[in-house]
Amino acid sequence: MNHFHAAVWLDHAHAKIFHFDAHAFEAKNVKSTHADAHLHHKSGAVGAGHAAEDPKYYASVATALADAQEILVTGPGNAKTVFGKYLADHNPALAKRIVETTSSDHPSDGEIVAMARKHFKIIDRTTPQRA
Repeated sequence: MNHFHAAVWLDHAHAKIFHFDAHAFEAKNVKSTHADAHLHHKSGAVGAGHAAEDPKYYASVATALADAQEILVTGPGNAKTVFGKYLADHNPALAKRIVETTSSDHPSDGEIVAMARKHFKIIDRTTPQRA
């Protein structure tokens, strides 16, 4: 099922991708190789205690979004910004389809889809639909 709009909620370990229209949605989950890693910051250790960015993870998220014409990116922290930079460098055509990047904590799947529908309803009033 192809939908014009998509929303992705992501952090550095997990992404929830939703392709949707006014009546239905389909969801897909993508996990980073770091998804199950638990990092500890030891006293005197060099570094911030964060896992390195996972380009394969961002590539998988991009693949899951490939059919979307307009994309809303949301999530906590800076993973959404890192994802945008990844797309700008590796898939500029898909990066141009991101219509907004916004922060959100950890909403439920239904809350993500409702937020995205509301967002795109406003955008659709002022932007012609192109397939």
